[in-house]
Order: sequence, then structure tokens, then C-alpha cells
Amino acid sequence: MNVQNMQTQQDGISLKDWSWAFWPVLPLYPFGKRRTLRQEVVKDTIWTFDQIQGIFYVVVPIRMTVVKLEAGGLLVYAPIAPTPECIRLVEELVAEHGDIKYIILPTISGLEHKVFVGPFARRFPQAQVFVAPKQWSFPLNLPLSWLGLPLGRTHVLPANSSDVPFGNEFDYAILGPIELGPGRFAEVAFFHKRSRTLLVTDIVLSIPAEPPPIVQLDPYPLLFHAKDDAFHIVFDTEANRRKGWQRIVLFAFYFRPSALEVVGMGQVFRHALGAPDRSKKAYFGLFPFKWNNWQQSFYTLRGDGRLFVAPILQTLILNRDPEETIKWANQVASWDFLRIIPCHLDSPIDATPSQFRQAFSFLEKTENPLQFLPAQDLEFLNEVSQGLSDRGITPPAKERI
Repeated sequence: MNVQNMQTQQDGISLKDWSWAFWPVLPLYPFGKRRTLRQEVVKDTIWTFDQIQGIFYVVVPIRMTVVKLEAGGLLVYAPIAPTPECIRLVEELVAEHGDIKYIILPTISGLEHKVFVGPFARRFPQAQVFVAPKQWSFPLNLPLSWLGLPLGRTHVLPANSSDVPFGNEFDYAILGPIELGPGRFAEVAFFHKRSRTLLVTDIVLSIPAEPPPIVQLDPYPLLFHAKDDAFHIVFDTEANRRKGWQRIVLFAFYFRPSALEVVGMGQVFRHALGAPDRSKKAYFGLFPFKWNNWQQSFYTLRGDGRLFVAPILQTLILNRDPEETIKWANQVASWDFLRIIPCHLDSPIDATPSQFRQAFSFLEKTENPLQFLPAQDLEFLNEVSQGLSDRGITPPAKERI
């Protein structure tokens, strides 16, 4: 694999190049200013484009992948915010390799992916848009054109990948939809045969030990979460960036990991009065967190950079239909890929089909101990899962198979 240097702003680029005007539709940090990094993963064949998103400075990468087609032109998997900078970096590839021919929306429930497809497609009016089947919206189930997808050139991916115009270069497998009561979950994995690369959205991922380059462009979120309390002044060092990143990961995956203690609001407000930074950016000095032995929780979650399924998918979604999920995982594992590019966290991941398949062993009675996640860290998510089932909001989890 030939990975070239990531590319970002050039001298003289205006802040307008990072502008994302439609951020109120999905108001996630960094709101209206999103920077983009491009990385060449396979020389003259595959590129990734990273931005960040998050809530309360819990920021993680969100990624789009662009693949060069043998017949000429480009395919885009899971668009990101089409800022001027992002579009400029894409158009550099278009100038060299041909037009964007196909745009893929590989999920039906990931609003953080859906929201960009329409605006991105409008920037490339010659591209055909293909979406995962059974799209839905809440609170009203609206037509795709009402969700911003271009009328007349938006198509639903057929069950058989040989029925699409790019089927000679890609296989794909559709997971779901898995019914979840008020909504449903589905994801489409794409396999690029020539480069032996698997593209996935949210289904599997790997955690880098160090904060990814896109997260380090603005280290403030990392340093904010490196604080131990409201009074802590954190200097910008590699160690503090790493510390903040590891805590962000625990927030992102567990929401309330066992290492996290939530401080009472009375104490939070009292401490805020004495905080060295009471700016709006620092949430006026409010810092309701206290961490205990968080390093062990992070190392257990990350392992050695293993491939795994995110805890929220394990506890709230995929366990609603283990049989369908395992069937899908077996289909994907039948492809001869050697790397995986997810839409979040680390990328590219050197991984074999067997490693991909092992990531789903949590759905089986003969669970692989290497895929084990600590019960104490999953406690909050398991409580949420049980509560949703008890109230009849979602179907209950099914037995392992």
C-alpha cells in the first residue's frame, strides 16, 4: 500500500473554504467550519477524505472514500460535508481521473451520513446516486426527493450487485433492514475487487492509539477532555493530546464508561466559579466529569488495534437480529479483501476476512474471548437496551446463535 501525505489547506486559503452553511440541519461540532484532509490509500485508485464531528468536544473522524473506476471516472462512498475545501480536493481528482459517476449512500439510519448526500450530489449534477434500500425518516417518512436527494437520478441499490452499472468492479452486501420499532438499521458494505478493499460505514472499526491527524488540526477538544477537573490548566503536549483522545474514545463508545464519575451539579457550578477559563468556548467553566482508571478501560477497548463492532451496535441494534447479521458477515467474509476502510476512527485497517468475521462472535454462543468487552463498561448501554425493550419501544434482544 502506498499512502501519501495528507493534504489540507494551502497558504492563503480563506476560512470560507471550511464553511458548511447547512450545519443547523444536524448541529454537530464543529458546526459551520469543517476542515478536510485527503489521503491517498491506494496509488491512483483510492482516496479518503476526513472531517470531524461530535458533541461536547467528543470528536471523531467522519470519512468519505473515493474510488477510481477502471472505465474512467470516480465512485464516492458516503459523502461528507461539501465545503469549498472538500470540493476543491475532489475536483483535483476529477481533473486527473474523470467525473464523479456514482455517489453511494450506504446507510438508512445514519443521519450524519445522509445529511451530506443531497448537497454533495448537487455539486456533481452528472453523478447518479445509489442509496441503501428501505430509507426512512423521522417523525414523518418522507420521499427521498423531500430529503434533498436529487429527483430523477437517485436509485435504490438492487439486491444483486450485478444489476448496477458498476457491478463489474464492486460486489456489495446489504445488511438488514433490522427492525428497531420506531426505525430500522441497514448498512451496505462495498468490496472493490481490483484493490481488494472493503468499504464499510459504521459496522466495524479500529481505534488508533494516537489521535488521528484530522482531530489534531484543532487540538482544543483533545485538551478540554484532558482536564482532570474545572481548575486544571492543560498545556498542549503530545501526552495531553493522547490523554484527551483516549477519554474521548471512551465517551464515544460507551457514553458512560465505568471509569467515568459524573459530578453533582451543585459541585459543578461551585467549581465553575473558580475555573481559570469561564469562556463560552470552555462551557463557562462547567466540567461535570471525574475519571478513575480510564487508561485500563481504553486499553481493554482498543486491544492491539483490533477490528471490532461498536458497543452501541452490539447492545442496541445487531443483537435484535443475530441470524441476519451473521449471515451477512459470512457473505462479506467470503470476499478476498486485505484492507478495510470504515467511515470512522482508524483507516485504512489491514485486516483479513477471518478477522472481520471474528468481530461478530459476540452474537454467537461460542463467543471469542478476544472480542470480549467488559460488562462494567457496557452496563449503561445494556440498561438503555433493556429499558427500551421493557417500554415496548424496540424489540427485545434475541438469543445468541
